Amino acid sequence: MQNALRKTRQHQGLFALAGTTSGKIQRRRGCDCGGTIMQILHARVMADMSRRQFLGGAIAMAAAFSGMTRSVGATTSSATPKTPPRPVVIHNCRLFDGTGKKPQQGLKLVLRGAMIEDIIPESEPVNDAELIDAGGKLLMPGLIDVHWHTMLAAINQVTAMTSDVGYLYLVAAKEAQNTLLRGFTTIRDPGGPAFALKRAIDEGIIDGPRIYPSGAMISQTSGHGDFRMRSDLPRAGAADLALVERVGVAMIADGADEVLRRVREQLMLGASQIKVLAGGGVASMYDPLDSTQYTEAELKAAVAAASDWNTYVMAHVYTPTGIQRCIRAGVKSIEHGQLADEESVKMMADTDTWWSLQPFLQDEDANFYPDDMRRQAQHEVAQGTVHAYEMAQKYNIHTGWGTDVLFNANNTRTQGKQLAKLTRFYDPLTVLKQGTGMNGEYVALSGARNPYPHTLGKLEKGAYADLIIADGDPEKNLDFVADPEQNFHLIMKNGVVYKNLL
Repeated sequence: MQNALRKTRQHQGLFALAGTTSGKIQRRRGCDCGGTIMQILHARVMADMSRRQFLGGAIAMAAAFSGMTRSVGATTSSATPKTPPRPVVIHNCRLFDGTGKKPQQGLKLVLRGAMIEDIIPESEPVNDAELIDAGGKLLMPGLIDVHWHTMLAAINQVTAMTSDVGYLYLVAAKEAQNTLLRGFTTIRDPGGPAFALKRAIDEGIIDGPRIYPSGAMISQTSGHGDFRMRSDLPRAGAADLALVERVGVAMIADGADEVLRRVREQLMLGASQIKVLAGGGVASMYDPLDSTQYTEAELKAAVAAASDWNTYVMAHVYTPTGIQRCIRAGVKSIEHGQLADEESVKMMADTDTWWSLQPFLQDEDANFYPDDMRRQAQHEVAQGTVHAYEMAQKYNIHTGWGTDVLFNANNTRTQGKQLAKLTRFYDPLTVLKQGTGMNGEYVALSGARNPYPHTLGKLEKGAYADLIIADGDPEKNLDFVADPEQNFHLIMKNGVVYKNLL
């Protein structure tokens, strides 16, 4: 099995595994340090490498599945897509640039490699270019979801708690392919062990969206990220980490010093921003919706650690008390916040705090809860959602859009539908701006920790070549976004075509 995995990775052009083996041989031949301390250090390094090889092997296996599940020919790209050496020109289109303006005609897009080189008049020639005729269809940026759990969306909670981590990565890799083929070329992951998946996508091992990873969610004891059983309590001071902590879904931290430590760990692993859990939730096992979590001192510790790393903190929170506490601590992104009052929203406006809202409307796409307590909490959030969107517009808050599909494989395919629902609150062009240009600005809040530093969500010179050619008219409605399989004729990320039905 190990030999097969090694061959798979070498075939992909990744020699990390072979290099590790080579380093091991050199150490044995050339090192005379046989002391006890060096032996212990060597054993610990080898154990860590074995763990990394296992995760890498899981991703390599996912790559094999990726090649098997793609169609051939015009429908999708080859298993190892290559950037075309010539410029690519997309013409005969209606161009929506991601700013909310009406689609423009008479323009064409010039791509070179992974980037948009220029937008020029239709009549202007481009020498030695590969042409893509959009057939008069809509040309728009790739979609962006700023609250999408890449590792946790397509499994249920029991599976997440009981399965081998390799299985979780395989499911997540398959769902990443589906996410990209729904037209989502970028997502911000608000919690979960997405680092290996992000790396595999970036290296071209599997197909998927760009990922802005938060790493493990930081939660207090009894908080929204405490998934332990009651029988696991009390936790001794030197006790082992809980399963969800070892896997990297959430980290339990109590007190400012412990919060500092856990945040710094996620930054070391490669988090582009930090996620803290500052209040209760609907699906929580223990914490009621109205609970406030983390003291201001603990929240400030998280913000300080993130700020030192030149990035920011996002906070799961619903209530006015929790929202205001987060803002005072310096949190830059309120996740959910459907129970916000007017004072809280004014504080957001005054501090330039961003608001990540989701259409939680207790409708046919909502999670089903068998108990009255959670259904009542869900109803309270649904009522608050309508009010929240009204206040976001009234106070001109920087508002992003996300789905927050969690532990629900049936709902992952509704991702585009969740965006289209926002036409209940905004005109279609504004909604499409939220799902593209506005969310592109949102993910860029990560500043120096931004893994993709060029413009996302807009069709402009110098932006990434992430785009969709679709049947639809965003001046009228966004129904076409709800059915990407039928209406998205071309999907491109980083200048590579992943779907082409033109």
